[in-house]
Amino acid sequence: MTSEKTRVDFWFDPSCPWAWMTSRWVDEVSQHRDLDVTWHIMSLAVLNEDRDDLPEAYKAFFPRALRYTRLVAAASELHGAAIVKPLYDALGTRIHPGGSTDSDAVIAGALEEVGLPAEFAAYADSDEFDPQMRASHFDGIQRVGQDVGTPVIAVNGVAFFGPVISPAPKGEMALTLWDGVVAAASYDGFFELKRSRTRDPQFE
Repeated sequence: MTSEKTRVDFWFDPSCPWAWMTSRWVDEVSQHRDLDVTWHIMSLAVLNEDRDDLPEAYKAFFPRALRYTRLVAAASELHGAAIVKPLYDALGTRIHPGGSTDSDAVIAGALEEVGLPAEFAAYADSDEFDPQMRASHFDGIQRVGQDVGTPVIAVNGVAFFGPVISPAPKGEMALTLWDGVVAAASYDGFFELKRSRTRDPQFE
């Protein structure tokens, strides 16, 4: 087992349950491996903005998702990168295991949890920091290609879409999976490994 610090970049959309599962796995691994994780915003709304072939129900989800990405982007720009993960955790806990689709309530609760003023919620409906949000999004996507989603994870600079997992593994299994991802990232010629999903996100 190496003792060197592993550099990890993680791109997420707060609304994505699959990104949430993967982020919980990375948190678990961080307790046992020396990781230097940087959290970046990306946007499913931006990713799909030019697509006309999506179900209407999925399209209807994008405005709510965009509110969360705009909020995180504003927090990052105005309060620094250190706020990104706590805000993601506060939003995601309410959205995913909490099951809330009330974005106003999710945002209000998350802001209170991380110590930001209630008025900060206005940034969820502002495009002021869209250039920075979009730059972060495309930084991640350009590393893996347009035909993917969230999460995007880079290990020591080598990026992949995923891993897509459910539920998030714990203990030795979490570390076994992590070591496999690190091994895959170590080979420059590795590009894709995939199978169809057979279960929905399991948050517990």
